Amino acid sequence: MQDDVPPLALLYVMRDTPLWLVGLIMTVVVVAYAVGLLLLARYRYGEDRLKLNNEVAGFKYAVVGVLYAVLLAFVVIAVWEDYSETEDAVRAEAKAAVDLYRVAEALPGKGAAIRSGVVKYVQDVRETSWDAMATGQESELVAQDLRTLSHRIFALDVQSRKEQILFQQALDLLTVITDNRNERLDSANGSVPAVLWFVLVVGGIITLGYPAFFAASNLVAQVLMTGSLAALLALTLFLGLAFDFPFTGDPHISKEPFADALLQMD
Repeated sequence: MQDDVPPLALLYVMRDTPLWLVGLIMTVVVVAYAVGLLLLARYRYGEDRLKLNNEVAGFKYAVVGVLYAVLLAFVVIAVWEDYSETEDAVRAEAKAAVDLYRVAEALPGKGAAIRSGVVKYVQDVRETSWDAMATGQESELVAQDLRTLSHRIFALDVQSRKEQILFQQALDLLTVITDNRNERLDSANGSVPAVLWFVLVVGGIITLGYPAFFAASNLVAQVLMTGSLAALLALTLFLGLAFDFPFTGDPHISKEPFADALLQMD
């Protein structure tokens, strides 16, 4: 599990609050900041004085905007790729569980115990893991299921060449299950380090503060342009935040692969 654990309050809010409401609140707050700062500067310094900054500040704002846009795009793309990889890990974990169940049918001695262990593991993942991961935690019941399943496989007494091959396949599938489960748990806490979120937030504050140093003859047009820029930035940040925690709130990765796996074990 990674060290940068997000505040539980954030995960609870994302879990319990409708997606549209979280996005709306973020957008309103960011737009209010950008437009409010613009109007405050306009009132405090006046149009004529602010117009003196247009040429010099405009060039600097372009540089700042490009740097921030590149950083924001990098984070959104990275988060989306991690989200897709976690989806693949969930499918791979469920598929490996089904394959292990099939291999256990041909294993000697404790094959039946292994099959029952696989079924219990998949059931508990489906019923408890998603609720635990929604708040960045691990299901202790599933962890115990995996330990029990591992012990049952390690305790197999294989004799023939066929049994040795099946035993090796069972070990390989157990490794696949364990590795993909670990990836799933790591992703539950988000893949973007806290320091990068800090830089994004501070960078957004600076980027949206720059328009306050400009003055256009048409104040309404300037307010609309600034508000649109702020809304776009807020929604992009919200998109990154929503996909950075793939098991919290919506959108979230489905647990249907494990439901399908149980059907294949009947």
